[in-house]
Amino acid sequence: MKYMVLMAANKQGWDDMSSWSQDDMQTMFQFMEDLNAEMTKNGEMLQGIGLAGPGAMKTVQTKGDGEPIITDGPFPETKEVLAGYWILDVASEERVLELATRISLSPGKNGEPSNTPVEVHAIPDQDIDPLKL
Repeated sequence: MKYMVLMAANKQGWDDMSSWSQDDMQTMFQFMEDLNAEMTKNGEMLQGIGLAGPGAMKTVQTKGDGEPIITDGPFPETKEVLAGYWILDVASEERVLELATRISLSPGKNGEPSNTPVEVHAIPDQDIDPLKL
């Protein structure tokens, strides 16, 4: 079964990462590298990437006439932003939930678990009409 796993980050927490020590950053990056390597070795990871921060993001919304409104960053009221994603092909829902739990435990400042929210979305088979789900 294929899943998209999304890791959100609190915008304030993202901004606070600039104050992390080099060791804290390296610990977090190594954790992600090791987890990605394990999922790749197991044949579970189809794709995954960490995204640039809110400063490199644009939000596009159209007005009633179809004219785009393009703003820098997420919506002002947004508290969380998408930090990264994985496309996984795993044997079961239990396995993807196990991996999502590990992702949520990614080390934060001082190596403490970040407890980051992680969303898990099933990807329907291509021959299934998602409008009929």
